Amino acid sequence: MNNNLIITIGRQFGSGGREVGKIVAELLGINYYDKELILEASKASGLCTECFEKADEKAPNRFLNAFSMGWINGASGMPSGGWQDDMIFQVQSDVIRDIADKHSAVIVGRCADYILRDHPGCVSVFIHANEADCARRIMDRNDGIGQIEARTLAQKRNKIRASYYNFYTDKVWGDGATYDLCINSSAMSAQAVAELIVDFAKRKTGK
Repeated sequence: MNNNLIITIGRQFGSGGREVGKIVAELLGINYYDKELILEASKASGLCTECFEKADEKAPNRFLNAFSMGWINGASGMPSGGWQDDMIFQVQSDVIRDIADKHSAVIVGRCADYILRDHPGCVSVFIHANEADCARRIMDRNDGIGQIEARTLAQKRNKIRASYYNFYTDKVWGDGATYDLCINSSAMSAQAVAELIVDFAKRKTGK
């Protein structure tokens, strides 16, 4: 039986989900995966990293037939056309399952909660925050972006993430019924959110 603890984190753009995920991983002494999944998927498939970066957390209709447009030309002997749009998702899903089989980890985004829904040690978390706090974090990370632009960017990115998640799963992105635990990161510090997640995960799994 697989005894690995896997904490998946879905998050609104600007909610601080990545920061929280890193703290959770540090508190538990386990691996952390976010953008790292792109590199792992690229290595596993032989496809260029750019394929995964451009398709990252976007539903197929966001990158219509990207493969046939030359993104993978010359990639390790792989054909340059005729690929289905869900190939990227399948490769990344295989990498996520492989990670969960090998060791405990925190995995951010990319439908990991759904992909690992049958994993006995999986704890799914969704992090959200109020609009003003999300905008503030976005502005802090991007010099020159004003509050209106930050809020517009957050709405756009959340829409893309929701489309991606809702396309590949039979659940609803951000809906409370979809996850084991939903947390408003505006209510407490990133450290406190991370500690709450760790406590909940240990209680739920007994690990």
